[in-house]
Formats: sequence, structure tokens, C-alpha cells
Amino acid sequence: MKLKTKLILAFMTVMILPTIFAIIAMYTFAPAGAGEVGEIQQLYLLVVFLTAALLIYWIYRTVSVPLSRLQIAARNIKEGNLDFEIKSETDDEIGMLCRDFEEMRLRLKANAEEKVSYDRESKELISNISHDLKTPITAIKGYVEGIMDGVADTPEKMDRYIKTIYNKANEMDLLINELTLYSKIDTNRIPYNFTTISAMQYFGDCAEDLSLELEAKGVEFTYRNYVEVDSKVIVDPEQLRRVINNIVTNSLKYMDKPKGTIFMNLKDVGDFIQVELGDNGKGIAPKDLPYIFDRFYRTDASRNSSKGGSGIGLSIVKKIVEEHGGKIWATSEDGVGTTMYFVIRKYQEVPVDE
Repeated sequence: MKLKTKLILAFMTVMILPTIFAIIAMYTFAPAGAGEVGEIQQLYLLVVFLTAALLIYWIYRTVSVPLSRLQIAARNIKEGNLDFEIKSETDDEIGMLCRDFEEMRLRLKANAEEKVSYDRESKELISNISHDLKTPITAIKGYVEGIMDGVADTPEKMDRYIKTIYNKANEMDLLINELTLYSKIDTNRIPYNFTTISAMQYFGDCAEDLSLELEAKGVEFTYRNYVEVDSKVIVDPEQLRRVINNIVTNSLKYMDKPKGTIFMNLKDVGDFIQVELGDNGKGIAPKDLPYIFDRFYRTDASRNSSKGGSGIGLSIVKKIVEEHGGKIWATSEDGVGTTMYFVIRKYQEVPVDE
């Protein structure tokens, strides 16, 4: 039985039937000279009747109308339509129910949009992987066919072919490892081993390793330290080293100058240690800069080049930095170079009151 029917029956039971009985009793048992009293009783009963009717109507409006809206909203959700709004006009229990229902709708809509975005990114990832794996596989296949056909007929040429095959295989291995790592990080399956270490010593060791690596590649490297000797940070040394290596690898990948330069600066900025890694590469276009840390995002220039990459290197960097309680951002000038900045919170001892 619907609410409207129940309210009508309740109205008839509570008001109409007693009114009828009161009128019958009044005309049956009232004395002959009590006409004025009877009129007053009739007027009283009429007022009670109208008051009860208005009360029932008010209850119906405050309960049935919102429930009808919720019923329509539930039907829309069942059909997959989340583009509507449930307005709450009261502060009672029904109004609270409408607000809770609206909050549920917003969350469902956000989840649906997130799923659509994730599906789109997954399709883009598959497209990127197909493109990035096809390039080295095609190269490996071509060089192997050259060896089989006897094109590499000298030891020098054979050595060059084998080295190229090895390098292309390393590119594939790096891509697969990057995808595996991101999958683990994205699902929080990477165990972080945080430890308190000296900022100057840790980043100094990183800079020394980078100097040797970049010197072998003909890239100039400079390191400047502006932090105090006793400054400490709480980090996972392995994962933070991956952050630095990914940024530097990205710089090398898109270095377009004959004499490449990369610098690393370490600064104390209040409660944080700020690391700056910059280069004199091709730079990033202003339209691409806000999205470089989005997963699977690649600029048009990188997509059309032979550099490859899954488009998740910098998103891995962002994820690790955020897991350290820091943040990362970048500045760039097209054709001049790019600088990446990230901050890690300093370790501060809390004094114990004696």
C-alpha cells in the first residue's frame, strides 16, 4: 500500500469517523433549546476537520514528494544515468536522506569517470607498448637477418651488429622493468624501507655516481650543495635513487645539444630539502608541461621520435616522491632546457622535556 493511501485511510479513521459519530450523537441526544451550542460544536468540528486535512497534506508533501524524487533518482542510477542532482529542501530526516543519496551519486559518478579514464589510459598504454616494443624488435630482426644472410662479413661489422642487437634488447628489458615497477607502485605493493640518513652524504654519493656515468657519455655534470652538514632526511635510499636516475635518463633521452650539460643543486628550504635537476635539452612546450607527470602521457615530440618510452617514467617519479611526503614540479623553456624540482621533508628531532 502506498504512502498516500495509508495517509488517507489514517485521516478517515482518525477524523471523519469520529466526526460522523459526534454529529449523530449531537442530534440524537442534544436538548431542543441547544441550537447555538450545536452550531458551535459543528463549527468546532469543521475547524478540527480542516486542521487535520492540512496536517495530513503537509505530512504528505514533506514525505511523499522527496521519496518520489529519490525513487526517480534510484531509477536513473539503475539505468546508468548519473547526470542529475538531488536537492534537499529540509533539514529533517528526509532531507538528510536526500543529502546522503546525493553524496552517493557524486561518488558513483566520480568512480565511473575514474574507470573511464583508467580504461582510456590502459588502451593508450597498450598502444604505447605496441609501438615501443615494435621498434627494437624490428631492429633486432633486421640485424639478425643481416647476420644470417652474410651481410656482416667482417669481424668489425659483426661486432657492430651484435652490439646493436644487445642495446635494443636492453631497451626492451628497461621498458618491461619500468612497466612492472609502475604496476607494483600503483597497487602499493612496493615495500618502502625508510631510514634516517645525512642529506649531504646521500646526495653527494648520488652526484658522484652521476658524474662518472655522464662523463662516460660526454655530458658535463655539475653539483652544488647548499645544505648544512647535519641536515638529515627520512628516505628509502633505493627508491629515491630511482627518482634521480629516472629524471636524468629522461634528460639524456631528449638531449639535443652537441655539448649536453646536467646540473644538480641541493638546497635547504625550511622544513624541506629541495633537489633541483636541470639540463640544456630541447625543453618542454608550455602546453605539455602541466601533464608531464600524468601516467602514460607523452609529448607529441617524443611520440613522433625514435626515443620510445612508455610515458610512465615521470609518473613513477611523482608517485615515489609523494610516498616520501614531498612534491615534485618542473619549469621549462622550449629549446633551452628543463629543470625538475622535488622536495623531501627533513628529519627533525623532537626535544624531550626532562
